[in-house]
Amino acid sequence: MLIGLGGLLGFAGMLLVSSAIVSAARQRVNQLEQPPSELAKRTWQQARAATTAGAKAWRNSPPAKVSS
Repeated sequence: MLIGLGGLLGFAGMLLVSSAIVSAARQRVNQLEQPPSELAKRTWQQARAATTAGAKAWRNSPPAKVSS
């Protein structure tokens, strides 16, 4: 009986904590200047541009001189 009551109280506590976390996350997202999807899209474009620039620099660099 006590184990069942403890489990029920624990489950109710988990639901309340989960609800509070979801509510806080929603408030945080609403306070952002840009939606997360736009931020992710911009970051992805920056990463692609950096990768492309790095690959071009690597391909166009003069061969390294090895001293023996």
